[in-house]
Amino acid sequence: MQTILDFNFEKLKEIILSLNEPSYRSKQLFEGLHSGKKLEEISNISKAFKEKLLSKYLDFPAEIYKKLESKDGTKKYVFKYLDGNIVEGVLMKYKYGYTLCVSTQVGCRMNCSFCASGLNGLIRNLSCGEILAEVLLVNRDLGGSVKDRKITNLVLMGSGEPLDNYAEVVNFLKIISSPESLNISPRNISLSTCGLIDKIDRLSKENLPITLTISLHAPNGQIREKIMPVAKAYKYDELIKCAKRYFKNTGRRVVYEYALIAGVNDSLKNAEELARNLKGDYSFHVNIIPLNEVKERGLKSSKNAYTFMNALEKLGVSATVRRTMGEDIEGACGQLRNKILKDENL
Repeated sequence: MQTILDFNFEKLKEIILSLNEPSYRSKQLFEGLHSGKKLEEISNISKAFKEKLLSKYLDFPAEIYKKLESKDGTKKYVFKYLDGNIVEGVLMKYKYGYTLCVSTQVGCRMNCSFCASGLNGLIRNLSCGEILAEVLLVNRDLGGSVKDRKITNLVLMGSGEPLDNYAEVVNFLKIISSPESLNISPRNISLSTCGLIDKIDRLSKENLPITLTISLHAPNGQIREKIMPVAKAYKYDELIKCAKRYFKNTGRRVVYEYALIAGVNDSLKNAEELARNLKGDYSFHVNIIPLNEVKERGLKSSKNAYTFMNALEKLGVSATVRRTMGEDIEGACGQLRNKILKDENL
């Protein structure tokens, strides 16, 4: 059964009319839901109408289960779904506003060697409405509503591989950027992928000018295949060619994420090879990420982040080091969820 949050405004209007309700109810219902409210909290629709809806659809699909706040102001949210599954979101405050990192799957099948999200494999995909719920709940927690948006930017970098849940994620992107919902511009949305080439090509034709962020993490295919199993199916050179196609089709700069792992991908030789392999006739940027160490994985964070960045810049590559946030609240993707699953036996 689908949740009442799984539909865009036009589809919701069709549902309302099929239930013999006046069309203006669709605006009341959509605005209530997209203000982060369950049906029982929407005061301007009748109990009888709510019962009609609940006979066919599930209610608002999530709640905030836990919230932690870091010393640096970063907030970590744990969302609990109707079936008891949990995922994480991270809210980061910047000068320009709030950026929310959302999850697209419960768990992940990619099993990257440095990430906590894939430790227990993929449990299931999230529906469009379940992903929306993460954003709408945090917006409400910040005191916002559908008419008063507090979240300025979104990054799809929580647990899960967004392009492994393609249809639901694209529906989510179209709804959250619509004027009836929070109207977050696609240009303020980044999607992080391990590099599913066929899906990236498909995404480039969706008329959604989001920022594509590729989790590269290696200067060549040999190293990438050792730390990212998915790289065996999607070859390094072909992925770089795909990134160039994305830029050509969308005009959007491509961002490469590069988690710096001690003794694996952090040498000056690695920086030189990375610069050589990425260069081409397209706009790109390398975001160097200090590794969030995951105890179960055994990999160590490198201390060479700024040396690596400077080496890239000397070679003509635009690069920055990502600011570390939320370290004291297990801010890395998947860490808090795994701790809760273990401690609370969920």
